[in-house]
Amino acid sequence: MTYDAPPPGWDPQSQGQQPGYYQQPGYNPGYQPPVPGYYPPGYYGAPAPDHPQAVVVLILGVMSLVFCQLLGPVAWIMGGKARREIRDSHGAIGGAGMVTAGWICGIVATALMAMVILFIVFAIIVGGVGASQY
Repeated sequence: MTYDAPPPGWDPQSQGQQPGYYQQPGYNPGYQPPVPGYYPPGYYGAPAPDHPQAVVVLILGVMSLVFCQLLGPVAWIMGGKARREIRDSHGAIGGAGMVTAGWICGIVATALMAMVILFIVFAIIVGGVGASQY
């Protein structure tokens, strides 16, 4: 069947259309084509490029949890800056998931480092007070 002729027995009056007018499949009478130049970046065509520091923030965040908590504040600060830049770009820059993951890992590593430092300070104070009593 071709789309240049209506199927046999098709009545345009029952469809609310003018006689002789055949509606193509997928036709939407209320559709208006989008205005050129107003697509959000990454919506049509290629996705938005990732932030230049997205992978760096993710790697620093994961390494701060696994190897060295001193990298945690670095990942936290870099991730916060990159997240603001991504948010302010309104979709022109991607990689928000990687940056957020690295940022959260940096926050967790910084909190763990702070707890370890507080434990060490507490142990020194308790040891010093205990040793001075004898």
